[in-house]
Amino acid sequence: MCRIAGIVSENIAATDFKNDVRAMCNAMRHGGPDDEGFFVSPDGAICFGHRRLSLLDLSQAGHQPMSANEEKAWICFNGEVYNFLEIRKELEALGHVFKSGTDTEVILKSYLQWGTSCFARFNGMFAFALADLSKQKVFLVRDAAGIKPLYYSINENSLFFASEVKAFKQVTNGFGENPDWKMLLLAFGHIPEPYTTLKNVFSLAKGHYLEYNLSSKNAAIHQFRSLGFQNTSIKNKDEALKIIREKLEAAVSRHLISDAPIGLFLSGGIDSSLLTLLAAKSIKEQLHTLSVTFNEEKYSEKIYQQAIIDKVKCKHQFYNVSAKELDTNFAKLLAAYDQPSNDAINSWFISKCAHDNGLKAVLSGLGSDEVFGGYPSFKRAPSLLGFQKLPGFLLETAKLSPDNRLQRLQWLKIKNSTGMYLAIRGFFSPLEISRILGMDSDEVIKKIAGLQFQPQQKDIEKDEYACWLEFNRYMQNQLLKDSDYMSMQHGLELRVPFLDQDFLDAVFSIDRQLLYKHGGIPKQLLVDAFKSTLPEIIWNRNKMGFSFPFQEWLGKIGIVRDSLNQTVAGKNLLHQFDQGKLHWSKLWTYYLSQNFEA
Repeated sequence: MCRIAGIVSENIAATDFKNDVRAMCNAMRHGGPDDEGFFVSPDGAICFGHRRLSLLDLSQAGHQPMSANEEKAWICFNGEVYNFLEIRKELEALGHVFKSGTDTEVILKSYLQWGTSCFARFNGMFAFALADLSKQKVFLVRDAAGIKPLYYSINENSLFFASEVKAFKQVTNGFGENPDWKMLLLAFGHIPEPYTTLKNVFSLAKGHYLEYNLSSKNAAIHQFRSLGFQNTSIKNKDEALKIIREKLEAAVSRHLISDAPIGLFLSGGIDSSLLTLLAAKSIKEQLHTLSVTFNEEKYSEKIYQQAIIDKVKCKHQFYNVSAKELDTNFAKLLAAYDQPSNDAINSWFISKCAHDNGLKAVLSGLGSDEVFGGYPSFKRAPSLLGFQKLPGFLLETAKLSPDNRLQRLQWLKIKNSTGMYLAIRGFFSPLEISRILGMDSDEVIKKIAGLQFQPQQKDIEKDEYACWLEFNRYMQNQLLKDSDYMSMQHGLELRVPFLDQDFLDAVFSIDRQLLYKHGGIPKQLLVDAFKSTLPEIIWNRNKMGFSFPFQEWLGKIGIVRDSLNQTVAGKNLLHQFDQGKLHWSKLWTYYLSQNFEA
């Protein structure tokens, strides 16, 4: 796990843009504290930079950028390819010789053997840049689930790329501010892909690669892999339970491969508890687990965490977080945001705990709710699809409601998945945004409706609509992004077995009605698959989510209150918050809209 950056240009002197790439990498040093490396092509048109977090082959053999084919092919790579050993065996049988034990070298040799078709072979989380000097091409590639970020910009016959948006601020000529970022943040609670807070800096779509021709200076983007319901061939429940068990156990085993210490986040919920129990089968007494606790008892899940700890006899660390610790670390936490988000604070603290306990990689249960139906949206989406068919003048009346949840129905005037998402998970209503930004509410709706978010909406079956939204919007744009930059801020790799591509292909082959049947408990099929493994106290309980007591804490931070009191909108929101009429995340979103440095 690392951080990468680079510039491809004939318009900038090689010495100048190598300094820029070095500055870009230094801005991301936290994500690759173990080593750095640079490559400049013989003609001076390409510069790759790399910051390394060593997890596989900790020797210098894993140094990047890495070359092959007599230095005609170069790569800088961020991520993990979990099936690299199987691919390596196949390549060795074809005559390839390896110098290291890394998955990086496997990617290089795979490209030399199979070309761009190799990208679809990789099961993992990855973002990499690959230069083929013999063909005069540079490729940017991002994994099918979009676990690892990769941002790029093309202007004036130059290509820029990096793992974090903040790296682009280090480029000499700089990048301007995206004029729409505050509107997007207030509407979504994050900046949805492909957009960023910077003008002309975009996120590469998941499962896609960008091909840049060094001769013509032309760029083209191609899809190489997609994840989702296609051939739902499994309609028998027993068959579905069997394949879920087998594929998840295999995925967890793959995700435990590491030459450095690895552990798990144990919240006490179904997903983290299940991963802990499955991981314990493989690494037993070497298993490290981490949990966050609070002085505020109503947020405590210690009883559930302890049930799993007692069962697996792992090495466990409880990490108590208090309001004082939030106040003390506030400046560091704010600086850690790569892109503004209404969440991510909890990820910063649990990642700090893992780092302080000597871990370099942790497993997380992220992805399970989106795939198995763990959110209320799986029950709400069908009725909202009906509301979306109402004429615009009727939906316009929603802004007259004093209830913000009803005000959000105004977003359904956007007749696609964006409108649906904002009706379900939107933050500020069009009317609220118009008042904050001094825009007409119809203008807000029109501007957002005119933007092209990733992935593009295709035909979505009614019974998979919620899954599509949660997987491709909420998880993609917020959970994965927040988890990545907050974990990497502490030099920590976050691994997500529920997003293993082999596992997802299996789950998405299950009949939708079988997977999302109503009644019973959320994620019923996942629970049924592991009922003999999971203690009843874990699955037979109300869902809490990974929540911190921010409702009690946030309003006590002086710097937050002082900032909010600088504007009329901030004062009104703070007043509502103090009266218990506003959720903390909405207050935090507005604060970031005023204080995040784009």
